[in-house]
Amino acid sequence: MIDVHLHAMPGRYRAALITAFGTGVRTPKWNPPLALEFMDRCGVSSAILSLSAPGTHFGDDDHASLLSRGVNDEFAQLCVESARFGAFATLPLPAVKLACAEAERVLGDLKLDGISLQTSYNGIYLGDPTYDPLLEVLDAHSAVVLIHPSPSTASKSVGLNIPVFAVEYPFETTRAVVNLVFADVAERFPNIRFILSHGGGVIPFLSWRIAAIAAHQLSLPSDVEGSMASSFPTRLVDRAGQLSISDTRSLLRNFYFDVALTGDAAGLGALLEFAGEDRVLFGSDWPYAHDRIVNDQLASMDDPEVIPIEARKRIGRAAATSLFPRLKTKTKVEHL
Repeated sequence: MIDVHLHAMPGRYRAALITAFGTGVRTPKWNPPLALEFMDRCGVSSAILSLSAPGTHFGDDDHASLLSRGVNDEFAQLCVESARFGAFATLPLPAVKLACAEAERVLGDLKLDGISLQTSYNGIYLGDPTYDPLLEVLDAHSAVVLIHPSPSTASKSVGLNIPVFAVEYPFETTRAVVNLVFADVAERFPNIRFILSHGGGVIPFLSWRIAAIAAHQLSLPSDVEGSMASSFPTRLVDRAGQLSISDTRSLLRNFYFDVALTGDAAGLGALLEFAGEDRVLFGSDWPYAHDRIVNDQLASMDDPEVIPIEARKRIGRAAATSLFPRLKTKTKVEHL
């Protein structure tokens, strides 16, 4: 099995988080041997490492660039030391020029497996023209990009007495995906392969609603009753004109989806029906998702009443090897 959503907490990153946010910031215990032990317990042969939110930018561009570079160099070294690890590089966003330079370095020189992006930076969601220079770089490298949610100002201000990641993270993913679709990113940057965390947020559930509104309001000619095209102009509608429901749903299906924290027949069934098993990959979200959560998810996934056996096999490995061909060769279990 291949885990495309395994987080890392390198020492330099832990120290930077504590310096920026104090000792109350969440920094799970992590090191490479612990990660390999977790992988062994769960039957994971290979895992693609990434940082979680909040990333590496805490207000200073130069510091973010140095921290990103240090983390990415450490990721590259871990991949050399153990063939069981791959890595999604981190970038010093929202410093777009510095992020472009680091993306060129990690994809061209370090040959990391892809890039991890957050859903938004300083309240600006992916899909905004601000990020177009970076998407040009990623498209030129045919990059695989893991989109991971991060709390926006709106999420932080909700005021519910529950962790922001419990409910708001899926909504943040959904906002970013809708913005990417209506920004016509798939047409303009067709070589980027995006993986959505946590089952794609609520995209499988809301896809018809989003597509119906696009077809019957957002893309109607402005002189037709009920049209909202002039109030909410988008690059997608400017290029494609009036959309059908199937047009927009196809664009929403154009992503890949990991199953981190998606563990029952309702969630997995909806995801598989919407995206198809060739677009669904295994992800654990460890160590932010505790072993107990991952164990419950794996037990659910192993139940043929939850996921058909053949679909379970594809989620475990085949879908990931289509994105990461180097992982087709099963890796010998090893310890650091």
